[in-house]
Amino acid sequence: MSNQENNLRLGTTYIHAGAEPDPSTGAIMTPIYQTSTYVQQAPGVNKGFEYARSQNPTRKALEEAYAQIEQAKYGLAFSSGVAATDAVIKLLEPGDEVIAANDMYGGTYRLFTKIFAKFGIKFIYVDTTDATNISKAVTAKTKLIWIETPTNPLMNITDISAVAEISKKANAILCVDNTFASPYLQNPLTLGADIVMHSATKYLGGHSDLIQGCLMMNDTDLREQLYFIQKSSGAVPGPMDCFLVLRGIKTLHVRMQRHCENGEKVAHFLRNHPKVKRVYWCGFEDHHNYSIAKKQMRGFGGMMSFTLQDDSVENAKRVLSSTKVFSLAESLGGVESLINHPASMTHASIPREERIKNGLTDSLIRLSVGIEDVEDLIEDLNQAIG
Repeated sequence: MSNQENNLRLGTTYIHAGAEPDPSTGAIMTPIYQTSTYVQQAPGVNKGFEYARSQNPTRKALEEAYAQIEQAKYGLAFSSGVAATDAVIKLLEPGDEVIAANDMYGGTYRLFTKIFAKFGIKFIYVDTTDATNISKAVTAKTKLIWIETPTNPLMNITDISAVAEISKKANAILCVDNTFASPYLQNPLTLGADIVMHSATKYLGGHSDLIQGCLMMNDTDLREQLYFIQKSSGAVPGPMDCFLVLRGIKTLHVRMQRHCENGEKVAHFLRNHPKVKRVYWCGFEDHHNYSIAKKQMRGFGGMMSFTLQDDSVENAKRVLSSTKVFSLAESLGGVESLINHPASMTHASIPREERIKNGLTDSLIRLSVGIEDVEDLIEDLNQAIG
């Protein structure tokens, strides 16, 4: 039952999402059904499960949880966030056009440009912080609008409701990558989006111990198309990873509260540091589209990027290699704090001239602020910056 139907608040929803006592034992935690196939009563007669690529009880519970936490009717689990994105693009046909943000995650850009572009799908990249840029890019061939908000790593904000109006007029699907915000901070389906995508590796799992992605939607036909792609392409997660995400979701609200609290303090510390040039965090009142962020989000999260006054790559790399609490690593959204160099790590697949044009400089540093004691995080950054 969804939290809308029984009026549960967010934290209660996360703890109970997808959870039903095991019918054979009464176990309160969903069992890990480690099986590849299921015994059938007769040829073609089964109890809803026949082969684990098509369905698995642990994955089914997680997909129900995904739907509940994003206030959706349906959820689908995939083996990674990229696999979930891949499934959405497979809804399209050669000749179709996609409008996408010009500063999105490098892995998505790589998938679009290196895999799907050669199959005749055209990708048009615009600054989505102004919805009129999207409207101007729409043609009769536009079938999908793909946005991130906040974007990775520049924390740009897009007005989901405004883009949803454009997508509906164009009869195009609107998919929102909601990874940075998580369902705790933002629910794009309630703002008019057709599909929500998450890299569940990040905040939903929350402990840097799994790889998974997911899609949530309300439209039944869209769900059936995406389920067919999930089953036919085979990019499904194993039951152990599904169990770990189910466990992670139970603490999403308490973790996100701490991510937000720590993120705000770290962002203000960096902005006031004499050796820091610029901080990208959507919680600043002078951030472009701050009013939109405040309207469509419940908080501003623990993701941010910054540049130094000495804006050289060498100085940035010195800072990246000097932290003791922040770990130099890709990914984000775990309980531990991470520091990252997008130009050589998460966004290395984007040509340098494209990165620079969109504001992603060679010296940009990205932070995923964890849930440690914030004083330790600030002291660590202070000593690393010098």
